Amino acid sequence: MQQRRFIRTLQNAALTLGLGLASAGAFAQAAPAAPAAAAIPPTWAQGRTPEQAALNLTPNPPGMTALPASDIPTQNLKAPAGFKVELWATGMPNARSMVQSPSGTLFVGTRFTGNVYAVIDKGDKREVKTIAKGLHRPNGVAFKDGSLYVAELSRIIRYDNIEANLDNPPAPVVVFDALPNDEAHGWKFMKLSPDGNYLYFQIGTPANIVVQPVTHATIVRLNLKTNKLETMAHGVRNSVGMDFHPVTKELWFTNNGRDWVNDDLPNDTLHRLTRKGMNFGYPFCHQGDLLDPDHGKGRTCDEFDKPVLKIGPHVAALGMRFYTGKQFPAEYKNNIFIAEHGSWNRTKKTGYDVVRVVLDAKGNVTKKEVFISGWASGEDYFGRPADVHVLKDGSLLVSDDVAGAIFRVTYAK
Repeated sequence: MQQRRFIRTLQNAALTLGLGLASAGAFAQAAPAAPAAAAIPPTWAQGRTPEQAALNLTPNPPGMTALPASDIPTQNLKAPAGFKVELWATGMPNARSMVQSPSGTLFVGTRFTGNVYAVIDKGDKREVKTIAKGLHRPNGVAFKDGSLYVAELSRIIRYDNIEANLDNPPAPVVVFDALPNDEAHGWKFMKLSPDGNYLYFQIGTPANIVVQPVTHATIVRLNLKTNKLETMAHGVRNSVGMDFHPVTKELWFTNNGRDWVNDDLPNDTLHRLTRKGMNFGYPFCHQGDLLDPDHGKGRTCDEFDKPVLKIGPHVAALGMRFYTGKQFPAEYKNNIFIAEHGSWNRTKKTGYDVVRVVLDAKGNVTKKEVFISGWASGEDYFGRPADVHVLKDGSLLVSDDVAGAIFRVTYAK
């Protein structure tokens, strides 16, 4: 309860400050001698220079419908020799984060449509059911003891005994409802801890580049036994993908860098959480070695913890998983797959693929390479990979929130 009051107090203070600033702006506009106040830019445009504004780059439109299977050019998707990419399931507008139950049902969250889907694999085909509608940014999904957990914008909810009620889901149980409600970077990616006691997720920054409240730009975890929330890492602008190392059980996560430095800076990054309380630098330092042009004055990147990998500039690194299956060749064991959603604020598009990251026994990155490509051709794209998931048979699923589909990658010797 104290924690909830603390968060609400911060939110109310921020709201009061915002209203105060708005009132001051209105007063200035009313004064005859004062110049007209400049319009407040949307959060995605904050930090943009006049020269960058002239480029007319805006966020890609969200995928709100699903392409018919006949309109999805699966043949364009390319993988290394021996691997095959096929269309696995369709008809899921804005399909994003994935989790599979022990019995095999795949649950899929969304960011914009408010839906949650269940995919039942029937061998030769998949049946898709919409098990929830009208939720607010239900991006994150996790599964524990027969219950599906869904992370909305400002709360965590739970659907109990869900697989027995896919055609008539029960009303959700509210698990935790004291999260910030900022729309900018407010959607959650959620991961159950290896011991099953915690739900890990991010609370993103409330704007592109801003000195955030202490509650934001964090990785947090919710104790499912005590219902207490604790902060595990600071200075994380927005992570939309995380997983636990199969051997060390340490949390690894992707992070989206700020916009509007330039085409090639900063990089999105991959991080490793080795202790509670690590600080990865946002908004003062980006990618471990780049001081922010505004907020970095008087600071040094040596103050902060470093990423393990610079993934690429503006690639929008989202879902990630360690490969724990046995179907792929042995050298793929414990590799990381990352879904790069693709850039929008870059003059030439980048990303729009799935990359493979190879680690050595000590967790050092030894190689990064494109694993699946073909969603984009030049400046055009038919889809955007959003998450990856390893099935029990060792194949790899890739969700696509523009095509509204899921692809499956298999390997045959």
